Order: sequence, then C-alpha cells, then structure tokens
Amino acid sequence: MTSAADRLATGTAPPTAPAQRRLVGLDGIRGLAALFVVLHHCWLSTFPGFPRDTGPGWASWLLYGHFAVVVFIVLSGFSLAVAPARRNWELGGLGRFAHRRLWRILPPYWPALAMSLVIAWTLVPQPGEGPPTAKSVLFYGLLVQDVFGSPSPNGAFWSIAIEAQLYLVFPLLLLLVRRAGVAVMLGAVGLVVAAVGLLAPAVPAVDLLMRFTPQFAMLFAIGAVAAGVAGGRWLRVPWGWLSLLAAVPVLTLIVLRGSVWTVQNFYWVDLALGPAVGCLLAAIAAGRPGWLVRLLDTRPLRSLGSYSYSLYLTHAPLVVALHALVIAPNTTPGVPAFLATLALCVPVALLVARGFSAVFELPFQRHRTWPELRAAILARWARISGRSSGGSPERRKI
Repeated sequence: MTSAADRLATGTAPPTAPAQRRLVGLDGIRGLAALFVVLHHCWLSTFPGFPRDTGPGWASWLLYGHFAVVVFIVLSGFSLAVAPARRNWELGGLGRFAHRRLWRILPPYWPALAMSLVIAWTLVPQPGEGPPTAKSVLFYGLLVQDVFGSPSPNGAFWSIAIEAQLYLVFPLLLLLVRRAGVAVMLGAVGLVVAAVGLLAPAVPAVDLLMRFTPQFAMLFAIGAVAAGVAGGRWLRVPWGWLSLLAAVPVLTLIVLRGSVWTVQNFYWVDLALGPAVGCLLAAIAAGRPGWLVRLLDTRPLRSLGSYSYSLYLTHAPLVVALHALVIAPNTTPGVPAFLATLALCVPVALLVARGFSAVFELPFQRHRTWPELRAAILARWARISGRSSGGSPERRKI
C-alpha cells in the first residue's frame, strides 16, 4: 500500500489532499535562511571591513549571508517546478503563472520599498549609500535595480530583482525540458553560465551580463530539476548523503581560502554549492532524514517560514537604523555592540515582519484575486462593525 507521503512525492496524491498544498520542511528552510540574513546584517552593522573578517572567530560564519540567497534561489526553482514536474513539465498557462508570481512578490515588496525609503530619507540611509533619489524609486519600483545603478534604500533588495527576472526564464526552462529532457536543459544553462563567467573578465560586453548574477540561473535550474527527481523511482536515492558529499569540499575550501577569496569568487562558489542545496531539498521532499524533516516542521520554524519573505524585505533598514541610532552611540564597539545589536534588532525585526506579513503578505496568499481579497476585506469589516455596534442587526432587535 502506498502511503500519503509516497503519493505526495510521486505526484499521485489526489488534488484535494492537504499534503498536496505543502511540502513538509520547506517552510522551515525558508525561515532559517531569512533569519540567517538578519544575523548577517547585524554582523555587517557591527564589524566594518567586509569582505575582511574583522569580527570574533566564533561569529565568522555570519559573514556569509550571501549563501542564504543561494538557498532561496534553488528553493524558488524547486517550489515552482513541483507542480509542473507532476504534469509532465507543463506550466499550466503563462498568464496564470505570471499573475500568481506578480501577486506573490509585489504586494509585500512595494510597501516594504516605501518603508525603506522613508527610513533612508528620515533616519539613516543604507551603509555606503547616499539618500535614495528619484532614480532609486523608479528602478527599485520596477525591479530593475540590478541593471541600473542608484542609491539603495534596502540592502536586501538586490536579490528580489534577480528573482523576478528568473520568473521570466522559468517557462523557457520547462519548454526545454519537455522538448529535450532534463539533462539537456541543465547542460545548456550550465554551458551559458560557465561561458559568461569565463569570458566576463576579458570581454566588456560579456561583463555587463554579470549584473544579472548569471550563476543564479543555474541554481534556479538545479532547484527545478531537484523537484523533478524527488519522486517515483528516485525516492530511495540517498539525497541527504549526496548533499553532504557535495557540500563538504566547498565548505572546506571556504574555510581554507578565507572570506576575501570567497567573496571575490562568489560566482563559482555559488555554482559549487548549488548541487548540495538541490540534493538537500530532494532529500527533504522524500522525507529523509526524518529527524531533520521533523525539526524543520516544528511549529516555530513553520511560523518563521510563513513570514520569511516579509522578514527578508523589512529587516535591513531596521537593523541599520537601530544600530546607528541606538546601539553605536551607547555601546562599546566590537563584541558588546554586536551582542546588543542581536538582542535588540532580531526581536524587533521578527515582530515587525510578522505584523507586516499579516497586512501585506498573508492576505494575498489566502486570496488569489482582487475580487476574492476585496470580498474578504468587506466581510471582515462587516464583522468588526457588527461587534462594535453591539452585534448583528437580528441580535440588536431582541
């Protein structure tokens, strides 16, 4: 007899099955990755000199917040490809896909952009940036900040533009898989990405493409392929061990070569980490190792994952402002300031993100169109009005 978990992994679960809606453990990964970025920005605010490691040795791992974005990109390709992989890599309609992606990223993004602009204009701009300009508003509002330069209102926003641009590539990846197969798609993307990375230092025209962070296209493709191999006859593959086997050499190289070399070679290090992350996601989708899946599915991590996008969007200007205006003037520089930054900024960032998500993110996840959202808002307003006026009209007549 096939279990519910097996049906989910192989794509044969009935459409009404609750498991179809959520792959256990992925929310936990999103939450931990977003929290890691928050800790990274606390580190950056306290210890100057990045990419040099000027903090204490026990906190050196916090210098590598960039790798959380690697996880996000692979996870994005994985999450988007789960449903198409179950229906022979069919997208399910280009218009529907575009609507769902825009509906998912823009309603939280634009309010977070407005909040970031207000903080940068009235309190403190982002480190190394001047106050945002009209170009900042235009380029960041249109999600082209990776192409056109302007003062950044939010140090975390650079990856949102790349994510949006990868959505444009996703239908092409699925088409290539349907026409030529997974191996050809991976090989084609890998060939282009490797060629760009090798030619960019010598060819100015190719170097311009580096603004798009081309390695993320390969990471995105790896995530999509991981979604496709995470079911059926592939269930018994030891994905967890393969992930560890792929990660250990890369992590060892990072430790040996140090932070400056690693940051200078993010392009190739990201590509080397991609297979490890893809195998990890395949392992979690297959339900192994069980202890890790159970940990990632604990209530705190599920909750953190539910507002991880809001946390990613809103935390950077808060951390910068709190450190500059509260921590730095009143705390000894170095480790005391770092610990104080963690103690203040992390709880504030979590609380703000949770409230922000309740207004600008979760309603748009629960209601997928304007009519649905408007009806829900009106219904909620009617309930609130009824309570404030002493109950329903029928009850008031009694």
